Amino acid sequence: MGPLNGIRVVEFTGIGPAPMAGMLLADLGASVIRLDRPAAAEAMRSGGNGPHMSEGRTVLGADLKSDEGRGLALDLVARADVLLEGFRPGVMERLGLGPDTCLELNPRLVYTRVTGWGQDGPLAHTAGHDMNYVSVNGALHSVGRAGGPPVPPINLLGDFAGGTMFAVTGILSALVERQGSGRGQVVDAAMVDGSSLLMSMVHEDRARGSWSDERGTNYLDTGAPWYDVYECADGRHVSVACIEPQFYAAFLEGTGLTDENLPHQWDRQGWPRLRERFAEVLRGRTRDEWAEVFEDTDACVMPVLSLAEAPDHPHMRARGTLVRDGDRVVSGPAPRFGRTPGGVTRGRELPDTAETLKRWGLAD
Repeated sequence: MGPLNGIRVVEFTGIGPAPMAGMLLADLGASVIRLDRPAAAEAMRSGGNGPHMSEGRTVLGADLKSDEGRGLALDLVARADVLLEGFRPGVMERLGLGPDTCLELNPRLVYTRVTGWGQDGPLAHTAGHDMNYVSVNGALHSVGRAGGPPVPPINLLGDFAGGTMFAVTGILSALVERQGSGRGQVVDAAMVDGSSLLMSMVHEDRARGSWSDERGTNYLDTGAPWYDVYECADGRHVSVACIEPQFYAAFLEGTGLTDENLPHQWDRQGWPRLRERFAEVLRGRTRDEWAEVFEDTDACVMPVLSLAEAPDHPHMRARGTLVRDGDRVVSGPAPRFGRTPGGVTRGRELPDTAETLKRWGLAD
């Protein structure tokens, strides 16, 4: 049933990090009701596609600008442990569903707000997307190769790492605190804040003088030749991440470079020579041939698999990390629990709406 069995969540439909948070909470066993526009909810219940990451939880139609729809939302809020919304600041207040109203109705509620810029500050009411949030905090500047422009890491860094994961962390923390205080609170999860916190190690290294603002020159940003991606004979790639000396030694052994007179691993002046030699050697075999060479070693070399290939990797298959479901690939639950395992909510029929409402005490 999952460790969050018994926790009730009312989710107001949004895009990006908020629905992913709802998905994760459902995977962990929470009972999640997602409020959407009536036509959209009916279409999804009839088998149509909903917004990204909206599967696996009860969807209910509600026109929040009407008295009836707002009343339904408040009925759910009164029975919920968690409210999850991803609108711009002020939208929920204008709908009559702001934190003051909801916490007065349900003082134990954890009212969670996921936005790009946060609930306050000069940019709070400004539109934006993942790439914008990681632009102003330095994170995007740090991703890319030397001499090239910053490379957006799709929307993993701002939306999902900086937004979803900190929203879920905030929700779980507030639920734990509530056990002692008996009171809920507002969780303000801003993508710009979360992705800034993810850069903590980089800021520490920069303060110590071991990280440069010059992109692609550092030990984790493709500056170091032993932490990079290399092309193989078949045009595919392997990732090389042998930071520690024992792993670096295993890499040299696997590539046959152990006895070659090469610069020291941490001699930055020698990095161009190392990169040139590594690239030359790794182009000598196919990706899968190198994968076989480094299998069962600690060289920290792995094949770079495509999205289509990844589910067939033995480790992915053994753990159920990626599972084929017809023509799609479904991610398994994370993290794993020994006593109260979660489940996967994707690729399944929607929960029965009437049954969910009955469990919430809204059978009428």
